[in-house]
Amino acid sequence: MERGVMLAVCLLCWSCSVCVVTAIKRADMFPYGTLSGDLILAEGDDETSRVLSLPKPLYFYGSLFSQLYVATNGIISGQDLPMEKQYVDDGFPTDFPVVAPFLADIDTSGGRGQIYYRVTETPSVLNRVAQEVHRGFPDAKFTPTHVVVATWENVAAYEEQTRTAGPSNKVNTFQAVIGYDETDSYVLFLYPEDGLNYFGTRPKESYNVEIELPARVGFSRGEVTYLIFSRTEGPHYSVTSDEQSVKNLYQVGNTGIPGVWLFHTGNRYSFDNIVPASIGGLLDTPPTGGHGLSLDSTTPEYGEFEEYPDNTFDSDNQEEEDDYPHTGGDPEFQPAPAGGDHSESLQPASPDAPSSPSEDSGNQLSYGSEDVPLTSEPRYNSEPAERQYAPPNPPERVPEGDAQRTLKRQPQVPLEVVDVYPSHRNEHPHSPGGHVVSVEGDDVDFDTGVIQYTTENKETCARFQQQCSQNAFCSDYATGFCCHCRPGFYGNGRHCLPEGAPQRVSGKVSGTVTVGSTPVELNNIDLHAYIVVGDGRAYTAISQVPEPVGWALMPLAPIGELFGWLFALELPNSQAGFKITGAEFTRHAEVIFYPGNQRLSIVQTGHGLDDHNHLTVDTVVSGNVPFLPPGAEVTMDPFKETYQYYPSVATSSSVREFSVVSAERGSESFSFQLKQNITYRDCRHDNRAAVLETLQITMERVFVMYVKEERILRYAITNKISPVRVDPTGPELVNPCYAGNHDCDTTAQCIPLEGQVFQCQCATGYRGDGHNCYDINECDEGLSSCGAHSQCVNLPGSHRCQCQSGYEFGFDGRTCVDIDECSSTPCHISARCINGLGSFLCQCQPGFYGDGFYCSQTEGQTVRPRSQCEQHRDRLQSGMEQGGPPSPGAFIPQCDSDGRYQPLQCHGSTGHCWCVDFRGQERTGTRTPPGTAPKDCDRPDEPVRPKTHCEHHRDSVQTTSPGGYPIVGAHVPQCDANGQYTPLQCHGSTGHCWCVDGNGQERAGTRTPPGTTPTDCDKPDEPVRPKTHCEHHRERAQTTSPEGYSIVGAYVPQCDADGQYTSLQCHGSTGHCWCVDGRGQERAGTRTSPGTPSVDCDKPDEPERPKTYCEQHRDSVQTTSPEGYSIVGAYVPQCDADGQYTSLQCHGSTGHCWCVDGRGQERAGTRTSPGTPSVDCDKPDEPERPKTYCEQHRDSVQTTSPEGYSIVGAYVPQCDADGQYTSLQCHGSTGHCWCVDGRGQERAGTRTSPGTPSVDCDKPDEPERPKTYCEQHRDSVQTTSPEGYPIVGVFVPQCDSNGQYTSQQCHGSTGHCWCVDGRGQERAGTRTPPGTPSVDCDKPVEPERPKTYCEQHRDSVQTTSPEGYPIRGVFVPQCDSNGQYTSQQCHGSTGHCWCVDSRGQERAGTRTPPGESAVDCDRPVEPERPKTHCEHHRDSVQTTSPEGYSIVGAYVPQCDANGQYTPLQCHGSTGHCWCVDSRGQERAGTRTPPGTQRKDCDRPDEPERPKTHCEHHRHRAQTISPEGYPIVGAYVPQCDADGQYLPLQCHSSTGHCWCVDKRGQERTGTRTLHGTQPKDCDRPDEPERPKTHCEHHRDRVQTTSPEGYPIVGAYLPQCDAEGQYLPRQCHGSTGHCWCVDGRGQERAGTRTRPGAPSVDCDRPVPVAPTQRPESVCERWRTSLIEHYGGKPDAQQYVPQCEPDGQFSPVQCYGETTYCWCVDQDGREVPGTRSHDVVKPACLPSVAPPTVRPLPRPDVTPPTNTDITLLYAQGQKIGALPLNGTRLDATRSKTLLTLHGSIVVGIAYDCKENQVYWTDLSARTINRASMATGAEPEILINTNLVSPEGLAVDVKRRLMFWVDSNPDIIESANLDGSGRRTLFDTDLVNPRAIIVVSSTGTLYWTDWNREAPKIESSSVDGQNRRVVVSDGIGLPNALTYDSSSGQVCWADAGTKRLECVSPDGSGRRVVHPSLNYPFSMVYYRNHFYYSDWRRDGVIAVNKDSSQITDEYLPDQRSHLYGIAIATTHCLSGSH
Repeated sequence: MERGVMLAVCLLCWSCSVCVVTAIKRADMFPYGTLSGDLILAEGDDETSRVLSLPKPLYFYGSLFSQLYVATNGIISGQDLPMEKQYVDDGFPTDFPVVAPFLADIDTSGGRGQIYYRVTETPSVLNRVAQEVHRGFPDAKFTPTHVVVATWENVAAYEEQTRTAGPSNKVNTFQAVIGYDETDSYVLFLYPEDGLNYFGTRPKESYNVEIELPARVGFSRGEVTYLIFSRTEGPHYSVTSDEQSVKNLYQVGNTGIPGVWLFHTGNRYSFDNIVPASIGGLLDTPPTGGHGLSLDSTTPEYGEFEEYPDNTFDSDNQEEEDDYPHTGGDPEFQPAPAGGDHSESLQPASPDAPSSPSEDSGNQLSYGSEDVPLTSEPRYNSEPAERQYAPPNPPERVPEGDAQRTLKRQPQVPLEVVDVYPSHRNEHPHSPGGHVVSVEGDDVDFDTGVIQYTTENKETCARFQQQCSQNAFCSDYATGFCCHCRPGFYGNGRHCLPEGAPQRVSGKVSGTVTVGSTPVELNNIDLHAYIVVGDGRAYTAISQVPEPVGWALMPLAPIGELFGWLFALELPNSQAGFKITGAEFTRHAEVIFYPGNQRLSIVQTGHGLDDHNHLTVDTVVSGNVPFLPPGAEVTMDPFKETYQYYPSVATSSSVREFSVVSAERGSESFSFQLKQNITYRDCRHDNRAAVLETLQITMERVFVMYVKEERILRYAITNKISPVRVDPTGPELVNPCYAGNHDCDTTAQCIPLEGQVFQCQCATGYRGDGHNCYDINECDEGLSSCGAHSQCVNLPGSHRCQCQSGYEFGFDGRTCVDIDECSSTPCHISARCINGLGSFLCQCQPGFYGDGFYCSQTEGQTVRPRSQCEQHRDRLQSGMEQGGPPSPGAFIPQCDSDGRYQPLQCHGSTGHCWCVDFRGQERTGTRTPPGTAPKDCDRPDEPVRPKTHCEHHRDSVQTTSPGGYPIVGAHVPQCDANGQYTPLQCHGSTGHCWCVDGNGQERAGTRTPPGTTPTDCDKPDEPVRPKTHCEHHRERAQTTSPEGYSIVGAYVPQCDADGQYTSLQCHGSTGHCWCVDGRGQERAGTRTSPGTPSVDCDKPDEPERPKTYCEQHRDSVQTTSPEGYSIVGAYVPQCDADGQYTSLQCHGSTGHCWCVDGRGQERAGTRTSPGTPSVDCDKPDEPERPKTYCEQHRDSVQTTSPEGYSIVGAYVPQCDADGQYTSLQCHGSTGHCWCVDGRGQERAGTRTSPGTPSVDCDKPDEPERPKTYCEQHRDSVQTTSPEGYPIVGVFVPQCDSNGQYTSQQCHGSTGHCWCVDGRGQERAGTRTPPGTPSVDCDKPVEPERPKTYCEQHRDSVQTTSPEGYPIRGVFVPQCDSNGQYTSQQCHGSTGHCWCVDSRGQERAGTRTPPGESAVDCDRPVEPERPKTHCEHHRDSVQTTSPEGYSIVGAYVPQCDANGQYTPLQCHGSTGHCWCVDSRGQERAGTRTPPGTQRKDCDRPDEPERPKTHCEHHRHRAQTISPEGYPIVGAYVPQCDADGQYLPLQCHSSTGHCWCVDKRGQERTGTRTLHGTQPKDCDRPDEPERPKTHCEHHRDRVQTTSPEGYPIVGAYLPQCDAEGQYLPRQCHGSTGHCWCVDGRGQERAGTRTRPGAPSVDCDRPVPVAPTQRPESVCERWRTSLIEHYGGKPDAQQYVPQCEPDGQFSPVQCYGETTYCWCVDQDGREVPGTRSHDVVKPACLPSVAPPTVRPLPRPDVTPPTNTDITLLYAQGQKIGALPLNGTRLDATRSKTLLTLHGSIVVGIAYDCKENQVYWTDLSARTINRASMATGAEPEILINTNLVSPEGLAVDVKRRLMFWVDSNPDIIESANLDGSGRRTLFDTDLVNPRAIIVVSSTGTLYWTDWNREAPKIESSSVDGQNRRVVVSDGIGLPNALTYDSSSGQVCWADAGTKRLECVSPDGSGRRVVHPSLNYPFSMVYYRNHFYYSDWRRDGVIAVNKDSSQITDEYLPDQRSHLYGIAIATTHCLSGSH
């Protein structure tokens, strides 16, 4: 019995005898579902996934696999699977590699379950697999690098519909997990409780026999190769054997956890068969609390949360804490929710969201546990679709591409913070006072489900690209489309902004904030932010903030941090938030303040980009904040925060500290905890998109300020984003681009180069040198993308298009279309509305009078309804639009007496006036500011000129808010009547004025402050001088933001008219003033505080005295930061006018004061604390005595640091009033006390520990004896460091009461003890290690003999280090009792032994390695001869290192017994051998490589000839290094016995071979690649033609280096056999490909990037006479690539062709290893197919001589058959007889062999019994009679390029075909005459064509990937129409169902077989999940189609919709056309 079966039986016995156990819960499975990144296997009965390419290959058994396939039937394989009938009903083993968690006949058709699979590197999944393996295999050294997870969820068994009334409701759920690293693989099978409800399936062909085959569980290697060409059954392993063992799968397990099975499945080095895990003894029942497994998180956690009482884990707050997604997690793993009940999980309503637990659990993993960890991640519920509960108001959000549903904006909830996904049904909502409030299902505005994409609901760019930004492009993917920003822009594709440009944010702030106990309402106050992307600075300003809230919100920098995250400075391998979220997102944040536990909720919603490309963000705040005193200052230190990224959400959590300094409270420290989620829309269709896990944001500077006078709250933060644990200030990131200290313009990108070098490049939409950039006016320069009926509006860095009056954007969001004003019924009820382009007209109906807006039957009637203007006016006046009374200051439109809008409208508050059209819309260019004459609105419009740059600038600033209020405080540029900037510009708020140039740029030196006369700007400019240093300095600081706000708080230097620094400089914020010199440097002693008179800086300087010590001290501390902010908290000394220290010094932050002497040194006893009166420092000092030694000692320790901080923890001596040491000294930190003498020296024996009574130091000392040597030794060691800390770990000697060494000494740290003599010297042989009895040191010592040489040697090695630790690993000699060397010495570490003489010298030849018998060293030594040269050589190499280790890997010469070199020497490591002479020198020509016959070195040497050129060359390459190692990888030439070059040379490393001449030079054209047949170098050369240009070019590049290495990375041109350039050239390193002409010059527009489809260089172009025609292989290849849409999948077959166009000898399916050999015609060589990693060794075939004719293509029809299926397969037409409707594979045969052809389309004429076909290779249409021996006839051979589909009209004797290259449909008579073109327009990829003879109708398919369709017409080309255009993808196959009169098609895109009536009605799906159909025919209720996936013919029953039969030809290659051949015409034949 096999081991697996035995194991299962044992486990069953254990389970029965111990207890009944239950399996794991579903929530304990590994995470799965689309939210975990899974792919979904298509529904069906026998589906196989696309190839799952592994990032790194895995070992299964002992073989390497780089790709996997997941199949419907419960298996994973390393190769593509055959049809299920070949394995599903058979037992183990299979003939292909299989991992089988549940191998049975499973069917997921009709939504009966889902199958998910993925390969992942998620840390939490890797951790969990590692934990499981280490539990099951404790000795395994296994750290997985990748994990494959495959999950079968709720899958059903296959059931025949005829057997039961309906499908069974039994479904199974199970999972297979493969973890692997570089050497091993392990597999987990998981079977959850209730996961297995059926245990086997019935065979499909069991007919009426009621049998059921139990599922197979286990592993099979598949067939393996032996004896080169033979194959045999490989190893396999079964876990189950019968139905009962299958039932046991979830009841027991081999891991100690029921339902969890673990196996070791592969190893790189040696692996026989599967090894199951076994956790000792009986299976354990999980304890009630669950089976816990600790997980080592790979993601950083924030442990500081635990400091706060609010985070204590108890029953009251457990539920709240669980809901919040902390940063430690990972979204793929999550433990079960509380209670473990999954039956009522609340799920999103999407049918495709079977989610699973999320991939992290904080720090705990539970199986069936009811304990929930403290932290958890967003939940991914695991209910299947049929058991989902939809929330009351499900979110109306869809992933990108789902435009058929609209995004419903959710109401703002004040405390939406935590759960990203809907909460569980059994969880109660939190109370308002709860710690965390979850986000309910209908508050989440992004989709947690997945849409099952089919062609009915798949969205494409063609229909929905308007959802992309105008600066983005749209890409289609398998499941939908995604938007991607164009180069020069960044974002998420839906919103794109120009790279490098500063960004702006505007929005509103609202909500209620309670400060202390006072609630304050914020009612839509303005928020503006400005971000300098180039260095990460983000400035945020909130205006009109009431005073109590303004102070209290200062710590709330997180409000502005959002903008810093969105546009942070990106360090390598990171990306800012805007690239992920775009401009639409929702941020939920909760802030908890400590110690008061106040909570504030922040909800910030991004609503997109406005008309000016500004981000619009609204902010809602609600909750409580602590009260901060008015005038307080808040400082926040730089910090780092980690963001976790999941699908559609980013989260973070952190704790911040901040300081508050106020006059009332001084300095206080507080903190708050921030938790936040940022949800956004992501595009999940692009599987190639990189997935982020964690990034780190570093906020280097945080500045907050509330300006009371302006009521503005400001935040300024510098942000950088990087991978986690990257130091943004590290040495590798010092490039100014990363440091943010570059001098690029704010509208420029900084591009880092090598080292410190960088480049400034103006942002997209700007031009300049990068240091000064100017906006490009795309509108003026004609660079806009605006179309007809639109106007271009310039924006900073971009532009926008707006439709003219009367037009609006159409469906695509880009084209302006006419507004049908009539649709809104603007006219009177008795009037007629006439729509026109851009306008409309109202005309009263006959019998009515008026203007059309009001009509009456009586002329002059006065009563009329209110007009649109009057309704507009009245709504505003009544307050209806605002929902309340009218807002003061809002604009009210003015109407005339007829109710029309007055042509001139004016705003009563602002004074602006403008003209409007009849709809009240402002007419462009008519707005005038207050105080200027309004426009004449009745004057007919002149042609509107485009707006100027000034007008665009003005309007972008001046635009009023949505409520009609102007935006206040910004600078509004003034433009003249022509739209040009007025020369003088003034800021309305600040009063500054300046002159500008034509671009609106300020002219240097023209700015004047308010109250001074402005500069005369009309005065002609003097030649512009370059900007001065002051002006550069000022502009960097003074530059205002684009909104016109100046950057507040920084110091702005003042320059005079000449650009020089004004002599007096003042800081606008702090009020300090000072004088500067010409360089702007502060002049010493001139700084004055605010409120004090400033120094007269113009007073001539007295000769400047040098700075005093005090001034130098002060200035070194006082220097401000580069931004102009002073460094806070440091002590700044105060100096008087003469630069001397003021006698009283005070610390500004701590409040301490003290007196100092003239050197600034503190005078003892003068320091006072804050709040106490300070000492009078001017009081005359009593004559100062010199400092005593104690005071000097004390002051040297007590001196504060240069910053004024005291040094903490050091010992400070205490002195009395006279400056003497107090007799008792104590250490303030350690608590030790001791007595000292007058010099401060410790008195022996007086030290006491803390807590013990101290000694009475005043007690008179007994006469003190001098210290002994021991006491001096002890005290020298025990002395503490200068800071007072004891030195730890050293040996301290012990002295007795008399000061003598105690006889036994012990080391307190190591535990060693030993005896010492009176001098403290260790007595030999007395040392004992810790734990052993110590020697009796008092025992009298025998007279000591002097140490011998051996003992001295031994002791010198054995001596411990100064710390007392022995030195390990060295050789310690062994001495006998007399101190002599023992004759045998052994190394304790290496195990080598040897004999020594009396001097300890090793005796030659006596060394033995470990494990061998040692030499008898007592045997008498023969007289020793001197060492020979060989022995010296050998010993010099063999000598061990000083530590006794031998040097490994070097060449050691071999000597004979006499010490002479043995004639044959071999290198032990490399295996090379050679002969040497008596001196050990290598004899030329005797070296042999490993594994070859060695030379006979005893054979006498022939006279030595001199070395040849080849031997010299070889010797140079073979030369070994000085260490004796050969140089590996170099090319070594091969020489014959005479030393001449062998004609054929090969490089052993690369495998290249080539022919050489006698000089060793490569012969042109003879080089062959690895694996190809080398050239015959002995064949006489034909007369050599001169090298072509291509060959010269190639050989120049190809030349190898002098060492024989090819030069790597250069482009190597490819030449054909004639030496001409190949039309398609590719760069081997970069992967780019391009077409070239005959001279090798690149053809414009043909270059393609790696991975993109290459251009067809052989496509018809003007052909040079020398070019050869396209070969069969090349045509076939081109045809197939076209059929694959230009992008073949990795597993699809594409012919491989040689450079000369012939078939490559080895052909493979795509990138797989499923390969075979072919002959010169591309035909498979039988028996050469290989599924192994190693491709078959195929020899290139040489085409036969042209004189030998090809076999005659005779027809060989099948015999005795009435109905035959004809199919085209490459170079043949096959015949497959039908037996009824069954495929009779036994009688199949080749009808016609057509060498060199590619047969595609095929048709049959039943009247003449002839077969017709199209030949893609010969570009012909042909026919042949189906009679034995008939020969083909060419009908058409001109003007065909790619003939494909073909149809024959039997009735009319016509044929029809499609040509897919010129995209035409043609017809001709059956003999080829009467040819005509039916259609040559509106075709993209015509594919299939059929004709219905009975109705005279043509049908054809066009699989245009952008707009596929099926069309029809009459046979004469009339009545063309579209039959089907929706819900199709790649309609390849087409046929006619004569029984129902329907047209049917098989679609390779949607995978469906469908039928529809000719009029488009009655459409139905016959089969929902085909593989890859190509052609199809209908016969007797069955459809027969050729399938490219199976390479066979498949039969589908029309009524049952089931696949009933399959035929696979022996030679596997694609089948093309298919037709029915009959002996007589069938009724309804078409």
